[in-house]
Amino acid sequence: MKITEIELYHVHIPLRHTFWPTWIPGYPQTHNRFTLIRLITNEGIEGWSAGTAMGEERQGLGDLLGGYIIGADPLDIDRMQNLLKQAGFLGWLNYWIEPACWDIAGKAKGKPVYELLGGEARPIEAYCSFGELHEPAKRVEELLAMKERGFKTFKLRAKAIEFKDDVRLISQVRKGVGDDPIIGVDANQGWLTSIVDRVPAWDLKRATDFAKACADNKIAWLEEPLDWHDYDGLAALKKVSPVKISGAELNHGWDEIKIMFEKDCFHVYQPDATFAGGIAQVKQVIDACHQHKREYSPHTWTNGIGFYINWNMVLADKGNTHPLEYPLEEPSWVPEFREGIIDPIIPDKNAMLKPFTRPGLGFEINKKLLKKYGKRFYRQTEKGLAFKVIREKGLKAALELKKRKGQGQAQN
Repeated sequence: MKITEIELYHVHIPLRHTFWPTWIPGYPQTHNRFTLIRLITNEGIEGWSAGTAMGEERQGLGDLLGGYIIGADPLDIDRMQNLLKQAGFLGWLNYWIEPACWDIAGKAKGKPVYELLGGEARPIEAYCSFGELHEPAKRVEELLAMKERGFKTFKLRAKAIEFKDDVRLISQVRKGVGDDPIIGVDANQGWLTSIVDRVPAWDLKRATDFAKACADNKIAWLEEPLDWHDYDGLAALKKVSPVKISGAELNHGWDEIKIMFEKDCFHVYQPDATFAGGIAQVKQVIDACHQHKREYSPHTWTNGIGFYINWNMVLADKGNTHPLEYPLEEPSWVPEFREGIIDPIIPDKNAMLKPFTRPGLGFEINKKLLKKYGKRFYRQTEKGLAFKVIREKGLKAALELKKRKGQGQAQN
């Protein structure tokens, strides 16, 4: 099997209300934006994936990718991983594309991806993950409303300028909701963005003091409390923290995350397969969690397609009992606009997600909604790429290039 056609789309889904994400303090998000890829094989099988975006910054991505992956075998995941890594040397990190190959593999074999990875269908509990920083009284009201809808576990955001305001948030929320709900806190310090509001980065002392405050207020875990490359600081914090420390959601694959295992940075590892090396590398993280007696619970704050990708990873981890992060911040970040071009993902009245059994990654693209919200900015076929090379390199060079690529594929 080989990839014979690539399509890339800018997808911009307008939100009904403005969303104010804590990870970009002060930034008003009016759309759910992502880049969508469609891979088509010589057998007519389609594979889809999506990478979160700020706008149309990947406009030139197709020209970079075409020469790497047209003609490649999507079922040779190791080779695809290597090609995407090589493409990353020259431009964007492209691991979000790799799940499209798994989508093809699952459809080719008539199985969901999680089954290809050794998992099985089962209901998964979802936890309500808020995305904005609200005043304590308002957040108490919102949390209790979500509790009425069946959620048992919640994640707050703590990213105030002053330390005392972060502590005030968790103490007043805990007091307001009682001891029953399980609560985690995300400090969003992994990758600090200050293009609008300049919120200070936490140092080890602030993270340590806040971890102690979390314990005093019965907080179950503290997420991303330091910069994602501060391996020594994270390891030092984990040693003294009275609550679980989690992270590694956006680190660039196994090459970085294995250092975190070596230094023992986290109790809970949270790689997002659309950022942290794709499905194959996140499977390495899951295996390492078993080996080192650590826990796995993925980040899912991207889009509906990204949610499905990480949902597959949890289903692939048979013994995993963690609830799955369910991004929700009403009235802005809600299923209709979070998913956008696929059916909304809705937990039942007990906050359980019923297992999906559709082959591949499990979702189906709504072509009507894609036409409404998407704009195709790149399309290339195997034949079209050949003509492009002839135009740019000349016939003689193009034939030599084809010969060399053929020899390389034969050797592989």
